[in-house]
Amino acid sequence: QVTVMESGGGLVQAGGSLRLSCAASGAIFSINTMGWYRQAPGQQREMVAEIHSNGTANYADSVKGRFSISRDNAKNTVALQMNSLQPEDTAVYYCAAGGVKVYLSGIYYDFWGQGTQVTVSS
Repeated sequence: QVTVMESGGGLVQAGGSLRLSCAASGAIFSINTMGWYRQAPGQQREMVAEIHSNGTANYADSVKGRFSISRDNAKNTVALQMNSLQPEDTAVYYCAAGGVKVYLSGIYYDFWGQGTQVTVSS
C-alpha cells in the first residue's frame, strides 16, 4: 500500500508565497516522476510542475519564474515553492507520484494525494 499526503496549503494575499510539501510512503521501490497538479472550480485538472528522478523539471507556462519544484529521492518527498502568488493560482493542489514501482511487483502505478486548498486573495 502506498499513500501520498500533501501539506502546506492555506490563504495568502496576492504577491505572497506558500510552500507545499508532499510525501509518498509505503512499499515503494522507486518513483519515476513526482509532481503537482491543480484544479480550480469548474476547470479541468492541470499540471503545474513535475520533476523526474533524474532532476529534470517541467513547469506550466503560467507558473514559470514564480514556482519552483524540488525533490528528495531518498525520502520520496517533493516540494513546491510558490512565489508571487496571484488570485488565478487559487485551486486545490494535488500531489502525484507517477511510475511507482512497488516492492515485489513488476507493475508501475500512479498515486494521488487528497489535495490541499490554496487560496490567494486580491
